This record gives sequence, C-alpha cells and structure tokens, in this order.
Amino acid sequence: MSGDPNQVTAVHQSSTCPFAERVAIEKGQKELERRNETESQLREALAREHMLLDKKVELIRQKDLLSREADHRLMNGLQMISSLLLRQSRETESSKTAEQLKIAADRVAAIGSVHQRLHALDQIGSVELKQYLEGLCHDLSAILPAEDVHHDLAVEGISLQVPTSIGIPLGFLVSELVMNCAKYASGKIIVSLGLKPGKGYELSVSDEGPGFPEGFDPKKSKGSGMKVVSSLVNQIGGQAIFGPNISGRGARVTVLFTLD
Repeated sequence: MSGDPNQVTAVHQSSTCPFAERVAIEKGQKELERRNETESQLREALAREHMLLDKKVELIRQKDLLSREADHRLMNGLQMISSLLLRQSRETESSKTAEQLKIAADRVAAIGSVHQRLHALDQIGSVELKQYLEGLCHDLSAILPAEDVHHDLAVEGISLQVPTSIGIPLGFLVSELVMNCAKYASGKIIVSLGLKPGKGYELSVSDEGPGFPEGFDPKKSKGSGMKVVSSLVNQIGGQAIFGPNISGRGARVTVLFTLD
C-alpha cells in the first residue's frame, strides 16, 4: 500500500481544482449580478431624472405662456381704461373735466407703454442700453407728476451693449429711481451711463431736489422703493452708492455693475 507520492499529490490537486473553479465562477456570477443590478438602478435613476427634467421644462414653458397671457391682458385692460376715459372726456360738458379726463387717459396709456417697454427684452439676447433707457425715459416722462412741478428728464453717457439679464433689472431700476426723484424733487432728472475704471460700469440717476437726509442709510429705510432698488442691485451682483449729485446738491444714486 506504499504507492507513489507524486501520484497521490496529482490526485489531490485534481480533486481540489473543480471546487476552486466553482467558487470562482460563483463569485464571478454574484459580482456580475451585483453589477447588473447597479446598472439597472442607474438606468432607473436616469429615467427619473429625464422625466423630472421634462416636467421642469414643461412648467417653465407654461409659466412663460401664463406670463405672456397676463401681460397681454394687462395691456388690453390699460387700453380699455384709456379708451373709456377718452370717451368720457368727449362726452362731458365741462371743459375742465374733459381736460382732466384726457390727462388721465394719456397717463394710463403711458403706463402701458412703460410696462410694454420694460418687458420688451424678455425674448432678446442683448440690448443697447443707452438707446433702451432713452425710450424708457421718454415713456416715463409722460407719467411723471405734473401738478405745479416741472421735470426735465434726460439720458446721457456712453453707448453700451449689455445682456438682457442685466438690461432688464437696470430698466426697472431706472424706472423706480426716476419715479422716486419725481416724487421728492422738481427740475432736471439725469440718467447717466458711464465707464468706471477698474470697476466696470456705472449707471446713475440724479435730481436737483433736497437730497438725502443726513445720516441716510438705505439698509434701514422702511420704504418699499429702497427694498426694490436693493433687490434689483443684488440681482445683477452690483453695488449701490447713495449721495449728493456732482454739483453737491440734490440726490444721486449710482449703481456699479459689470457684464460678467
């Protein structure tokens, strides 16, 4: 029963090899199953992301349509009010009343023009800012308070092409600041656009009124106007500076911004 040692070793190896192969195969199969399961989960997650993205795009589209519809209805409403006021002015027997109704009709029509101009950039990539502000201020001049107060609204400065993502907030800023100037001051209101070396560009609105009170801090202001201005400045990543105008009297609000 002595047998050959080499033969015993060969038999032992032949008996263990199939077991090792089975273990390796089973391990490989489990790894493959885990990989297939992971890929399946990734595909499901990707499908969910695509579905959510499609829903988001659809919601944005619906929001845009609703916004356009709201603007359209507002414009129609303003035109209807203006037409009714004009009709009343023609039918009234009092010349003074007719004149006041005509002024009101013109004011409503001007409000519609300002609104339309402010939203005219919604579907445009960029705009020539000075030209745009000139048109906006032309419309604003028709709705500024005129009772015993004279306002001369002018736009000056450089020509500058800006993205609409910057042009729209700047348009609303100018509208808010000009109306605020007209509320507290008479005389000339100047909208100025210029280059600020090292800091990009500056847009300022100044008047010839009493100016800001001593110690004025816009952050502590309770007025909604300053909150609107602050929000619009933050929207474009700009900086607002409040102080007297260049002549040393009146108020001047300067907004520093870049095109980045």
